[in-house]
Amino acid sequence: MPFANIGVPGLILILVIALVIFGPNKLPELGRAAGRTLKEFKSATKDLMDDDVNSKKVEDK
Repeated sequence: MPFANIGVPGLILILVIALVIFGPNKLPELGRAAGRTLKEFKSATKDLMDDDVNSKKVEDK
């Protein structure tokens, strides 16, 4: 993964740049949107994995 070596100073720099670009009022809204997106992605991935497991159980019978 190319971003594995960012570290704390890199994250702080990214947050400062985001603060300058979007402003302090918009950042919480962006964070919530990112959180919702991640939650939906995890849910969809879990559903796909459950469907895959269930289809394998049906094939085994």
